[in-house]
Amino acid sequence: MNLSPVVIAIPMYFILMGIELLVLRFQKNPSYRLNDAITNINCGVVSQVTGVFLKVLSIGIYTFLFEKLALFSIPNNIWTFLLLFFLYDFCYYWAHRLSHEINLFWGGHVVHHSSEEYNLSVALRQSSTQTIWTFMFYLPLAVIGFDPISLVLVSGINLLYQFWIHTEAIDRMGFLEKFMNTPSHHRVHHGRNPKYIDKNHGGTFIIFDKWFGTFQEEEERPTYGITTPVNSWNPVWVNLAHYATMKEELKMIPKFSDKVKYLFNKPGWLPEYLGGYRTVKEVPKDFKKFDTTVPAPLNYYVFFQYVLLLGLTAFFLFNVSSFDAWAKLGVSVLIIWTTVSFSGIFEQNRWFQFQEIFRIAVFGVGIWWISNGMLSGPFPILLSVLISSVSYIWLVFNFDTIRHFQSNIKKPGIHATKTV
Repeated sequence: MNLSPVVIAIPMYFILMGIELLVLRFQKNPSYRLNDAITNINCGVVSQVTGVFLKVLSIGIYTFLFEKLALFSIPNNIWTFLLLFFLYDFCYYWAHRLSHEINLFWGGHVVHHSSEEYNLSVALRQSSTQTIWTFMFYLPLAVIGFDPISLVLVSGINLLYQFWIHTEAIDRMGFLEKFMNTPSHHRVHHGRNPKYIDKNHGGTFIIFDKWFGTFQEEEERPTYGITTPVNSWNPVWVNLAHYATMKEELKMIPKFSDKVKYLFNKPGWLPEYLGGYRTVKEVPKDFKKFDTTVPAPLNYYVFFQYVLLLGLTAFFLFNVSSFDAWAKLGVSVLIIWTTVSFSGIFEQNRWFQFQEIFRIAVFGVGIWWISNGMLSGPFPILLSVLISSVSYIWLVFNFDTIRHFQSNIKKPGIHATKTV
């Protein structure tokens, strides 16, 4: 069983999001949208699934350095744990800060900032590539002598702490604001307003920002998101969009030395002969959030399929060690495919109906294959047939609704906009 604190806490995430929804409704704060929240969670799903394979890179190299180069044999007790927790957050500060200040690294972090809302679901909007650019920041802890198990535990707790600060339901928190990262401090970090850009990088503690000059108090309410909105509900494209932009801009740069500078300078940098650094502009008053509106039956269908997906994902993450390499790959592809299919529904892409018919069949086979080892007799096949039948019946009964809706779409992906 996967004992990662992040995986174990999955049920608590959804309980807290439910509580937040009630509080925000009482406060008349409409900061949840179904399409945005599902995309946030989808990014987290894809991140956790791909992380199954990337752990070989991060934990594997850390373990190797710990076994070969550790300078000290550090005992495991409460004091060394607290020291590691503090040092980890120090390393996190620099990994996080440079993920904002280096264009290539920003490609691995921009996913987390691309939502234009701010709620607990945004905490789950994690990148699938960030580990590639940031794992090396924690390697000094291995050389010092902190063992890999402690590192995994501390990193999980650090990430869990950051979950609850992604909310507008909590205002200022008194004296805690002086040294801890709080919802107020982190709202600043997610703001795209020029005064808020690249501020408040701390994970658990805010003191590193105060020490190193990156602290900003929350003043006016931030406008959330990134300066170049991704305008998509597709979690795979959300992960790739910045790299695609980098590829196109690199083609514009003729000099190899400038190409290297482009990769490692701040996002927005270009050589002077191409216009130079593009400064962040004030958010226009007529700014509108990216949004799409679909008929209620489509939303109900997504919700039903999403419950199935979350069940499959949770089972996979909790029992990942019992899957062989090919099974891990197959289930991972099925999960990621399903998240992309949801984006096709929200954006009403023309391809979604055809592939959805095929995906339901594959998903049903996957459910049968997994449940075959858990249930006896005819129950695995009955469960698979039930899920597939309900899905197909829904598609048949709502065929006219889908066809009529698609025929009225003039520009896929931009069906309606919602003013901030």
